[in-house]
Amino acid sequence: MSDLLEDLGQAVFDMDEDTTVELTQQAIDEGMDPEIILNDSLVPAMDEVGEEYENGDRYVPEMLLSAEAMKGAMKLLRPLLVESGVEPAGTVVLGTVEGDLHDIGQNLVSMMVEGAGFEVENLGAETPAEEFVEAVKEHDPDVVGMSALLTTTMTHMPEVIEALDEEGLREGVKVAIGGAPVSQDFCEEIGADGYAPDAASATKLIKKLTKN
Repeated sequence: MSDLLEDLGQAVFDMDEDTTVELTQQAIDEGMDPEIILNDSLVPAMDEVGEEYENGDRYVPEMLLSAEAMKGAMKLLRPLLVESGVEPAGTVVLGTVEGDLHDIGQNLVSMMVEGAGFEVENLGAETPAEEFVEAVKEHDPDVVGMSALLTTTMTHMPEVIEALDEEGLREGVKVAIGGAPVSQDFCEEIGADGYAPDAASATKLIKKLTKN
């Protein structure tokens, strides 16, 4: 059994979606606990992928391929995890701010955070402040993640925080920001709770922000 979990993790690491899906199905067919499949195989594999990226040994396209493989496995596992009453690690609302069409990095964050066991509501590109507010009301997330790739659109980040504040929602949610023009200084300046420069560190940040 442990060999199967090892092979499954290796398939994710090797960016092999077909094998990942096949081995996930095999593990399910053999009666393995879906939570064990997730936490003992898939999540550690994606953690390793993230570490490689942070060390400069892996590039964004390769991270995307591993994340896609993980996503394929999650399609099979999610209904079983829900059925067995396994609670997600937390809920995260993600979006690229208003006026910004760049969503590759944000989609990568979405897949990696989902791979870490979180429920993710991805609002996509060009998300205005009111959409973030509506999503917080609807999904009651632990974290709101915003990204911006342009200096002209990063100015919309404080607008989202202000809108959450005005609606009395800010205290109940952590706000994480990221994207090329964004920095730790900007994070502190606008009153966000955390900044991450890339998808791997964003996943770590969200884990940290949701620890009780």
